Amino acid sequence: MSTDSKVTKNLMQVLKDGEEGFTKAAKEMSTLGFSDSSATLERLGSERSKYYNELDKIAATYGDDLEESSSITAALHRGWMSVKEALSGSNAKAVLDAAEQGEDHSKSTYEDALKEDISTNFRPVVQRQYEGICAAHDQVKRLRDSVKDAK
Repeated sequence: MSTDSKVTKNLMQVLKDGEEGFTKAAKEMSTLGFSDSSATLERLGSERSKYYNELDKIAATYGDDLEESSSITAALHRGWMSVKEALSGSNAKAVLDAAEQGEDHSKSTYEDALKEDISTNFRPVVQRQYEGICAAHDQVKRLRDSVKDAK
């Protein structure tokens, strides 16, 4: 498997996990009465889906059939998010704290990808998606801080 293929597979796993995490967080925030935050999280989940589909098309050009499985670290994050929600009484700050931690993991995975020896046509895609991941991280952090300030 080429470096591009390995990197693509890792990023696709993180993107799928992020999409699922944002969907779960959006539902929870909606239940808690934070509809604006919920809409933002839903949009970020959709963004992850678009990034995933973009990488899936790239993977097809490699001739790879990259399986859709969650990474162990992200699966642990989802499990941690469930535990944290249960322990905290499912409050908005806890949900957004968990979402920010998920975004920390996404940023780290993209930073690692950019350190790899990936092809010159693949690097700009990874860089552009990384910038989107960073912007999403900052949005989640602002949401979390606004909820903290509101309490």
